[in-house]
Parts: sequence; C-alpha cells; structure tokens
Amino acid sequence: MRVPGAVLAAVLLLAVAGCSGVGSGSGADPGDDPKPGGATPATSSAPADGKPPSGDVLPGMVGVSVARTQLAALKVAPPGTMSGYSRDKFTHWAEQGDKCDTREVILQRDGANVTRDSQCKAVSGTWKSLYDEVVVTEASKMDIDHMVPLAEGWRSGAAGWDAAKRKAFANDLTRPQLLAVTASSNRSKGDQSPDQWQPPSKAAWCQYGRAWTTVKSAYGLTVTEPEKKMLSTMLDTCAA
Repeated sequence: MRVPGAVLAAVLLLAVAGCSGVGSGSGADPGDDPKPGGATPATSSAPADGKPPSGDVLPGMVGVSVARTQLAALKVAPPGTMSGYSRDKFTHWAEQGDKCDTREVILQRDGANVTRDSQCKAVSGTWKSLYDEVVVTEASKMDIDHMVPLAEGWRSGAAGWDAAKRKAFANDLTRPQLLAVTASSNRSKGDQSPDQWQPPSKAAWCQYGRAWTTVKSAYGLTVTEPEKKMLSTMLDTCAA
C-alpha cells in the first residue's frame, strides 16, 4: 500500500518527538529511579565541627517527650554489686586519629577558640561548664565527665558486657555520654546517680535528665526507683 509522503513525514515527526521526551514534563533521563517516597533523602544538618544543635551542649539529645518514653521503658532494678569492678575494664581514652584521644576531641567540641599543640593537646580556649556555669580558660581545669559514670554503668548492667562494649561506652562520641565540665563539679558528682547528685545549676537539669535517660536507654542499663523518680523531676524542668 502506497502511503502519501505528507502522512509519512508526520508519522516520522511524531516518533522522533516521543523518543526525545518532548512534552513529557518529567525532565527525567531514561533509567532514573525515584527514591522511595518520591524524594531524595535530606542532607544531614549536623554541623561540620561535630557540635550539637543550638540549645543543647551534648550530641545525640532527644526531646523531652521521647525522653519520657525512654524513661518509662527502662527496667527498674536494685543496684548490682561492685564486685570485680575496675576503671581499667573500660578502656579510655581511646585514640581517635591525628594523635588525638577522646578527651582532646571532647575539649575541642565543647570549647570555643580551642588551639592545640603538635600532639593534639588543648593549650588554650574557653569552656563553660554545664553543671555549675563556671567559665574556664585552662584545659587542665576541665574534666571529661561520663554522664553515666563507669561505676554506675557497672552496677546497672555493664558488669556483663564484653571489653569492646565497655570501650564503646567509655568513648561514645555520638550519644550524650561525654561532656567537658569543671574538675570540681565532676569530682563532686563522682559515680553517683541523679537521686544522689544533681548539677548545682538547676538550668542544667533538663539536659542532664534527657542525657542520662538516653544513655541508659541506648545501652540497656537499669535504673533504681529513686533514680527514675529524680529523672522524671528533672524532665519536668524542661520547657513545654
């Protein structure tokens, strides 16, 4: 069958247009596979310097409603024995690269205008201690506090962990477990739980309660009844 030249030309023109995607409105190249949910994942909003979002001085913090849910789920149990405990069973401070150990990483994260020497030791900077609101300009006067102390961790479940998990607990940079505070406040706290010791600055209670609860939840540690009650009191200080 003979096809008129004008018709044949029109058919060819439509075929070319269809192959080129003209008029499709998709803008997608062949083979593009949309991400689940129809959008690409959002990029992380975490600051490049590792510091937590504005308002909190600790990383990995959750909101008060999540903290309350975590607290409600924690197992209540009497404190375990200290038999067999040694700080040496919680390897710290671990090397973090570039001659820096965990202590120096936290001093850098929690301070302002921190400078280091060739061995990664902080030589100058400014730190404000969450617990007592004291401002310090000498790194030697700052301790790195374990939010949930190593001995407290031992009494509430860490006695049954292996060495690798204890090391992770003692050097955790992603959860709110490590914080640069004044040596005096850290040593006043010792290994006491929140029902036995509270930050002198009540303004710190909201962060302290959320941080302690989050760490215990993440590591599956137990709480005592008085500890749980005080943590609830601390969470009550958070703004609605």
